[in-house]
Amino acid sequence: MNRTSSVDQLIAPDPARMRKVLFILSELEDEDVEWIANNGDRLRYPVGAEIIAFNSHVDSVYFVLDGTFSVLSGNDEQIVELSNGEIIGEMSLVDPARTTASVRANEGAAALRLSHARLREKLDADAPFAARFYRALSVFMSARMRQTTRRFGYGALSEPVEPQAEEISEEMLAKAHRASLRFERLLKRMAS
Repeated sequence: MNRTSSVDQLIAPDPARMRKVLFILSELEDEDVEWIANNGDRLRYPVGAEIIAFNSHVDSVYFVLDGTFSVLSGNDEQIVELSNGEIIGEMSLVDPARTTASVRANEGAAALRLSHARLREKLDADAPFAARFYRALSVFMSARMRQTTRRFGYGALSEPVEPQAEEISEEMLAKAHRASLRFERLLKRMAS
């Protein structure tokens, strides 16, 4: 069982961030997030720095901490802009195929970079962590795919799909709250 510190209770979750980090951090335990923070490198990137090249192999997962990153097509058209709480390079962790897009830093971009090699060692050595991490990754990638297909008109609905208040369980709210607190702790830890 996770315990929430008094400091955690004072941090009000940012709803926009909460939706982004919900998918990953809500499935992980506090010690998982601590391991990620201890084993990743916090890096700031100058504007235009390419962290993932088109048609390349990716060797790290990036947790966006600040600023934004642009995902670009092969002809340098922006596909999407990713901001804090997003994850980059997660697809290459499970599928080592060459990339079909590039990723470049925008102003104020900072990320926690965790090498695939280090992460795979942890996944191989710690089955409970692996189960939580892969489940979190699956939920995250599924949500991203739904959003992408809706953006391009596949499965479009007449109204935006937002859960109704009566559909949101207390468990979901608690998980979302814990996820936002974990992200806030990760941000504070990386700032020091």
